[in-house]
Amino acid sequence: MADKRDYYEVLGIQKGASDEEIKKAFRKMAMKYHPDRNQGDKDAEEKFKEVNEAYSVLSDPDKKNKYDRFGFAGVDPNAGFGGGGGAGFEGFGGFGGFGGGGFEDIFNMFTGGGFGNSYSANYNGPREGADIQQRMNITFEEAVFGAKKKIRLTKNVQCSDCHGTGAKNGTSKHTCPTCGGRGQVESVQQTILGPMRSVRTCSACGGTGEVIDTPCPTCHGSGIIRKTVELTVDIPAGIGGGSSSPVLTLRGQGEPGTNGGPAGDLYIVLNIGSHSTFTRKGDDLYMTLPINFTQAALGDEVTIKGLKESLVCKIPAGTQPGTTLRMRGKGVKNIRTGKPGDILVQVKLVVPTDLTDAQKELLRSFGEAPVVEQPPAGSKKKGSWSQKVKDFFE
Repeated sequence: MADKRDYYEVLGIQKGASDEEIKKAFRKMAMKYHPDRNQGDKDAEEKFKEVNEAYSVLSDPDKKNKYDRFGFAGVDPNAGFGGGGGAGFEGFGGFGGFGGGGFEDIFNMFTGGGFGNSYSANYNGPREGADIQQRMNITFEEAVFGAKKKIRLTKNVQCSDCHGTGAKNGTSKHTCPTCGGRGQVESVQQTILGPMRSVRTCSACGGTGEVIDTPCPTCHGSGIIRKTVELTVDIPAGIGGGSSSPVLTLRGQGEPGTNGGPAGDLYIVLNIGSHSTFTRKGDDLYMTLPINFTQAALGDEVTIKGLKESLVCKIPAGTQPGTTLRMRGKGVKNIRTGKPGDILVQVKLVVPTDLTDAQKELLRSFGEAPVVEQPPAGSKKKGSWSQKVKDFFE
């Protein structure tokens, strides 16, 4: 374990940070080292794994308690603390009085609480609501230029009649008399090792620590209802340069929290449509431009239809089939910097298949003529072979 960094150090937070602080720190570090943003960076890949490992421990109340008390040994299954295998105290789990609790129950027997008391203190505390994922279809142009879109979804929302309390308007909850507001009840059993204390969820309040005498008739005491809502989603200009299915995050638009906890988030996965002319790679746009023999040989200026305006593509004289021409600054504006990419035009030579006899004869004569230096683009020297060829094709 000597080569592992402290989990709090990995997430850049102090010991004792709240659940919300831990989650925010994880999101920040995960975004920083995500493989999609650091392609080919092995160091970032390892740090991303390290961040996920740290969050998997610190976001779990049970694992976090063990880590805070015993360090890495507390969450190492081979050390017997994590209940994931190996020897250690896990071997005692077979005694019926432990109820499968492993090391925690043994520790409680000697300390009168230990992990159990620490966990129960937060058992009925505020909890963040679940996150939601939704898909949305947008056009190629909406991804490039941005847009405002409406989305409808059915989800759990806080009951407006009781404001999430679950109690009928004009009444309130009160402390559960069975568990005294802790959300858990304790019992002691006699085993071959002596008295063993076990903890279970209070059946009277369901672990909330509070009971409702008069439930809200709208939500039936749950504090939440199912409702179809409509949200406005801002599609930022330039999105989708690094992913075919980018994700937008709407904070606080997920499922409502419990016991005063914050709502979860809504993740919108964008399905970007295709375009009839362009394909996109990053901030650059790619297209294929068919040209004929005379355009390739003599050069030309071709008007192409861009995403918002008509553009003129200059074809140099002597352009070879498969050549890629670059139109700088005519691509997609970067979502972060605003700097535009380019349009890359791949030239495709179209060979005619329905030539007249006169055109065929001219091409044969042209092919038999000695190769001379190409005249400047746009030259119309009277009687030149190139001018005659151009006249025939036009």
